[in-house]
Amino acid sequence: MLAIKPLLLLGLCGIAVVFSAKLLIAIRDSRGREPIAPTLFQSLIGFVTNFFDTLGIGSFAPTTSIFKLKRMVADEEIPGTLNVGHTLPTIGQALVFITVVDVEPETLLLLIAAAVAGTWLGAGVVSKWPRRNIQLGMGAALLVAAAMMLMTIFHQAASGGTALGLSGIRLAIGLAGNFALGALMSLGIGLYAPCLIMISLLGMNPTAAFPIMMGSCAFLMPVGSLRFIREGRFQLRASLGLTIAGIPGVAIAAFIVKSLDLYYVRWLVVVVVVYTAAAMLRSAIAEPRPERPA
Repeated sequence: MLAIKPLLLLGLCGIAVVFSAKLLIAIRDSRGREPIAPTLFQSLIGFVTNFFDTLGIGSFAPTTSIFKLKRMVADEEIPGTLNVGHTLPTIGQALVFITVVDVEPETLLLLIAAAVAGTWLGAGVVSKWPRRNIQLGMGAALLVAAAMMLMTIFHQAASGGTALGLSGIRLAIGLAGNFALGALMSLGIGLYAPCLIMISLLGMNPTAAFPIMMGSCAFLMPVGSLRFIREGRFQLRASLGLTIAGIPGVAIAAFIVKSLDLYYVRWLVVVVVVYTAAAMLRSAIAEPRPERPA
C-alpha cells in the first residue's frame, strides 16, 4: 500500500501550485479596477494572526474581529477574504505538522476528506447568501468560537487519551464532526479549537489533533476559496495582505518560537471576538430584510 503521509504532502504542494495560479489570475484580472497592493496594516494582520494560528490560537476569529472593527472589509466579503487570504499560510502549517507529528495515516486521510466535503457544500451555499444572512451566521459563529476559547482557558475540554487513530463508532463520529466543521469554515468559524476538543473527547492524543486540524484546513480552504474567487465574494487586497505576511509568520512560529504562554492572548481574543459578534448581529438586525418575490 502506498504511504499516505507522503501522498498528502505531495497533494498539498500540488494544491498550493494550483491555488497560487488561480490567485495570480485574479490579480491580473483586477489590475486597473481596484487597489491590489496591501497596506502595511493589512500585512501586519496577516503576520500576527498566522503567527498565533500556528501556535494553536486560530486565525479566523481574530481576523474577522479586526476587519469588522476597522471596517476594512464588507461584511458579506469577510468569509471569502478569510478563506482566500489564509489558504497558503495554512498549507505551510500543514506541511510542517503532518511531517513532524505522529498520527495514524488512515485516520488523518479520512478526517481530512470529510472536512473537504463539508466545506465544498458550505462554500457553495454561503457564497450566494445575502449580506444579512452572512452577518447573522458570522455573529453566531463568533460566539461559538468564543465559547470554544473559554473552554480551552478553563481547561474544560477533555484532556484526551493516548490513541493516535480512530476506528469503529469513534471514527464515524469523527467523520461526521469534521464534515460539519468543514461546512462551518465557510462562515468564518475556525476549525482548530472545535477539532481539538472533538479529537480529545474521542480519546486521541491532543497533539495528534494538530496535523488533523491543519491538514483539514489546508485541503479544504483551497476548495472553498476557489468558489469564493469564482463568485467574486472576497476582497483581493486584504487577502493578499493575509497571504504575503502570513507565510513568514507561520515560519517564525513553527521553527523559531515553537511555543508561548498564550493565556492572556486567549483572553484578549475572547473579549474582542464577543464584541465583534455583538456588532455583527446588531448590523444584521439593522440590515433590511430581502423582499420575497411575489
